[in-house]
Amino acid sequence: MAITPSQRPTREWPLLVLTLGIVGLICVPLWQGLSGDNAELAPWMSWPAERWGRLLLGPEQIACYCCFTWAVFILASRYLEVRRQRRAFDLQLLPTEEGSRILQEDARPLQRKVDHLAEKTGPFILAGMIRAALAKFSLSRNAQDVSETVRTQAEVEQGRLATGLSLVHYLAWAIPALGFLGTVRGLSGSMTMTGHIDDDNVQNFIDQATRHLGVAFDCTLVALTLSLGVMFILHFVQREEEALVIDCQQYCLENLINRIYEPEDGNGAPRSTVYASRENVPHAWQSAGLPMTHEVLPR
Repeated sequence: MAITPSQRPTREWPLLVLTLGIVGLICVPLWQGLSGDNAELAPWMSWPAERWGRLLLGPEQIACYCCFTWAVFILASRYLEVRRQRRAFDLQLLPTEEGSRILQEDARPLQRKVDHLAEKTGPFILAGMIRAALAKFSLSRNAQDVSETVRTQAEVEQGRLATGLSLVHYLAWAIPALGFLGTVRGLSGSMTMTGHIDDDNVQNFIDQATRHLGVAFDCTLVALTLSLGVMFILHFVQREEEALVIDCQQYCLENLINRIYEPEDGNGAPRSTVYASRENVPHAWQSAGLPMTHEVLPR
């Protein structure tokens, strides 16, 4: 079942394509026109294989690749789980016909139906939210209590999803940290060369110092690039998980809370409240000498 939309969706990917087109049309001609030598536009295109190897391969770069791949695998599995969770909206866990109502007597059968469908197709956040709401409704006729149960269960699920991403947050932090370790290693290597300089090997010193500085900046470049990719995927998956919980709440609101029917007695009062009188108070209360009042007592 499709969730009733409350606003028009933001078309982010078409806007990205439009942004790249506008920036490209403005910046590329200016870059080519203001740069005198076209060879300087992309000096990396003339790099030898040995220079590419020093840029992309190294102890810190390999460690960054491991963290990046691990984080991507975790996020991919989380995204696939979100797609699986959304299949619960098509299982008809609750009656969706127009004008249908849910009585307190229907709570237990609906709960057994939800449990049966969840056992066949796997655990679902939506099924757990409906199960908790129906369990509360079977004990209380108050729709406000059911709504509060749905809200509490949603907070629990949201906290569980956020906790599951703690390792990915650590990996996203570890990638630039590893790059900075490579930066420190390269800078320290270049600094140690200052004690071995003399008039005979000045050129050798410059070559070695430049190589060490290249290691420092190469590690930082690779680490920050991978960190940007991980953070983008992380925020994308996190938004999908938050949207899933919100859609589950909306599904329960539209198909459970808004359909709860509270029968009324002959005086127009909900049956969930009983007015005490001498006729409906148990005889044991009278024999115990308890005061007889007309206060509203919970059923």
